Amino acid sequence: MKPQTRTFSTRLDGEEAQRIDELAREVGTDRATLLKQLIRRGYAELQCERALEGYRRGHLSLSRAAELAGIRTRDLLSQLPDSGTELNYDLAELETDLNRKTDG
Repeated sequence: MKPQTRTFSTRLDGEEAQRIDELAREVGTDRATLLKQLIRRGYAELQCERALEGYRRGHLSLSRAAELAGIRTRDLLSQLPDSGTELNYDLAELETDLNRKTDG
């Protein structure tokens, strides 16, 4: 069964719309396809930022933050330095992660 699609609309000022159209031409696609790509990338980036913030504040484990970001733990680890986030990983969290891997 094909997923149901929904239509969203938004307003952009003339300059923003022009930049979107120019970029679509440069990458060889249409406006709608480019906007979908931009939304997906923006969504993924925002989810990653939120996951990193939860991890930074101690509200999320490393593996849970990666899960919420929709990426592998090692990929989240590689983003820690750029986000200014320190690794906070202890033996208890390792055991939890190992149990999660063997249970799932």
